[in-house]
Amino acid sequence: MGYKYLEHATDAFIEVTANTLEEAFEQAGISVVDTIVDIKSIEEKMEKEIQVVGKDMNNLLYNWLEEIIIITITEGFVAKRFLVRLQESNGYKLVAKLRGEELDVEKHHFKVEIKAPTFHLMEIKKNNQILMRFLLDL
Repeated sequence: MGYKYLEHATDAFIEVTANTLEEAFEQAGISVVDTIVDIKSIEEKMEKEIQVVGKDMNNLLYNWLEEIIIITITEGFVAKRFLVRLQESNGYKLVAKLRGEELDVEKHHFKVEIKAPTFHLMEIKKNNQILMRFLLDL
């Protein structure tokens, strides 16, 4: 279970592997934060709860990634831990608790700003494990 960066010329192309969809979404959240800052430097001082909806699983993933970027860049909250619950009813709903602290550019070693997630190259495969791939426009 975890994530890795795949080869891409200009953007961050990320592959997540997990045992469950919830774990895959948690790893996706961690990978977004770790792309922006050094996640190891974040302390779990505060908790924030968020909800994201999507008409299908790819739409939910896109909205989730976008929400993590907004929370990090716009709201200035960096999360180190994600606890995700998924619900299915007229589409999908993700409820998550994020644990982290306020963004400090020096302390958290700002790396790069993500413009947006993209549907290009996005995929979610469910076999023995969950395989999730997505591209972040830098």
